Amino acid sequence: MRAVGLITEYNPFHNGHLHHLRASRKAAGADVAVAVMSGHFLQRGEPALLDKWLRAEMALRCGVDVVVELPFAFACASAPHFARGAVQCLEALGVDTLCFGSESGDLAELQHCALLLDEHEAQICGKTAALLRQGMHHAAARSRVLAEVSGGDPSSLPLHQPNNILGIEYLRALQNTGSVIQPFTVTRIGAGYHDDAVTSDKIASASGIRKKLAANKAVDDLLPSPSANVLRRSLAERSLPDDDLLHRLLLAQIFRGRDHLQTIYQVESGLDARLKDAAAVSGGWRELVDAVKVRQFTRTRIQRTLMYILNGACAGLMDDLLGAGPLYLRLLGSSPRGRAFLGAARNRRKLPLITNLSRVYAQLKRTYQAGSETFRLACALLDLDLRATRNYTLLLPTWSGRSRDRDFYEDPRHIEPEI
Repeated sequence: MRAVGLITEYNPFHNGHLHHLRASRKAAGADVAVAVMSGHFLQRGEPALLDKWLRAEMALRCGVDVVVELPFAFACASAPHFARGAVQCLEALGVDTLCFGSESGDLAELQHCALLLDEHEAQICGKTAALLRQGMHHAAARSRVLAEVSGGDPSSLPLHQPNNILGIEYLRALQNTGSVIQPFTVTRIGAGYHDDAVTSDKIASASGIRKKLAANKAVDDLLPSPSANVLRRSLAERSLPDDDLLHRLLLAQIFRGRDHLQTIYQVESGLDARLKDAAAVSGGWRELVDAVKVRQFTRTRIQRTLMYILNGACAGLMDDLLGAGPLYLRLLGSSPRGRAFLGAARNRRKLPLITNLSRVYAQLKRTYQAGSETFRLACALLDLDLRATRNYTLLLPTWSGRSRDRDFYEDPRHIEPEI
């Protein structure tokens, strides 16, 4: 079975995602669509709109065949780490192809940029950092430096648009890991990544949809009907994270003091003091981010740092986890066709597939020798994912009263596609 890999967040699964899914199957000539999806905290440093099981359900009902979780350490990370972790998951699953959306739609152009970034990495990083200190936005700074290296025009390089940036990182990850996965790209249609507009074909960005929800506006026509049904149910049950609860939980962690903050990943010298001062007076989550932000760090970088603080992601451990790469595959759901693929690809899988956490430690011991460094890192990676789930439940306005260790009692969703 030929499988196409998709790297996703589905926050939530909307009409643009359905177009990407169908176009990817066609471009890759695939029988099966396999999604690596972020868990409860996302690449831009925010809690997901819906929990990971509901978002997996959306995807499966709309035609995705397998959904596996991208662990927190990679899901809530900079674009290179996010891309590398996701590509390694797809490679470990035995996927043949990767198809990503891009504003460019030109694979050769994106591959050229990926090659330039690899060949001149040290020079580009150094000069980009200097421009950031002068207050330039990261994408614009990197475009200028890359144009200088290549002798081209900065405006001609596809580095200003978010899907292009991620696409280039996927291509770099494929190259740097020696992956045999064949890449494809499909042109993103409709509203831009940060655009609030709705196009005539009812395609809006995920961020635009979330803004409409926050303003109590209808969004059903922007989502495929199976996805809209899941969202409607979640809204009725008030199972969406609350910014006020997020803010309060963050303050509790920041108030533990600067010594604690200095142990957290990416809390650099001086940032701990800014966090302490901002927490003392901030009135909300967005206000906290605004107060901490400085010109050399993007808003996204600050938000991710706050998610590391919330989830206790220690600096040394995160470096080790990112260096090791994903050490297991966590199945969130599958269709009948997806289960057939997983069975057929069993002998090609390079990492253990976790379907039931009641036996997870025994499974990891069978894969990695107990007491080994790899076993320690696999357990630490899992512990961070479990903590992320517990903390996510604290962001919900209502709670069922069941154990907050949801990872141990939520089984993978086995769902037939509805469209």
